[in-house]
Amino acid sequence: MSVFELRRGRVPLLISLPHVGTEIPADLAERMVPRARASEDTDWHLERLYRPLAEKLGASLLVPRYSRYVIDLNRPPDDQPLYPGASGGTGLVPTRFFSDEPLYRDGAEPDAAAIGARREAYWQPYHDALRGELARLRDEHGHALLFDGHSIRSELPWLFDGELPALNLGTADGASCAPAITERLGGLLAGQSRYSQVVNGRFKGGYITRHYGQPERGQHAVQLEMCQRCYMDEAQDPRTAYDEAAAAQVAPLIERLLTEMLAWRP
Repeated sequence: MSVFELRRGRVPLLISLPHVGTEIPADLAERMVPRARASEDTDWHLERLYRPLAEKLGASLLVPRYSRYVIDLNRPPDDQPLYPGASGGTGLVPTRFFSDEPLYRDGAEPDAAAIGARREAYWQPYHDALRGELARLRDEHGHALLFDGHSIRSELPWLFDGELPALNLGTADGASCAPAITERLGGLLAGQSRYSQVVNGRFKGGYITRHYGQPERGQHAVQLEMCQRCYMDEAQDPRTAYDEAAAAQVAPLIERLLTEMLAWRP
């Protein structure tokens, strides 16, 4: 079975949701501590939020099948750190939970060969699909737009201090897209008062945004890291914590961000 689902759209926008997968192959799960099988550090319910918007706008949608515990699709293949010098963090193949406890049983962590095998089996196909879809959009529309969607718990002491702003827009300090796109989306966020927001703060964009954001080639990428409190009850089991009322409040703002991105022209 495929390690991802790609729904091709009719407009020059691809929405990538690299951390929504939850499956862990049985042979890998056996090496992990029992707690890992719940995939607790998933971007829970994000596909549920974005899929109707992608269908409404005619955007392409790319979603993985497998958990970030198998491999992190938003990390570089050579596992270089995204934020050198920052405390905490997880690599290409995570070995710790976001709470800093070990993900694997003693002595069962993957070695270099195992990491390489996962990269070929799970990481590479997703990125081949991502690259191919962006090329298709460029060919058909003259440019391609990439919106990389993520969500995270509001407080994770191992990874950052304090509480995150609700909406964290990253454009690699402006390098991953045309300046006007950063201005448009940043202005839209600054113009509303319901959600705290920041542009190129703690989250400037992961590997996907930085690598595929190539304005000089007509590819423009942004990342939105959204706190789960925007559409979930973070005090509940994340698997069942989707908050319909909260999601109904934030979805129109996400739609406006996507529409504003689509309205931009080279």
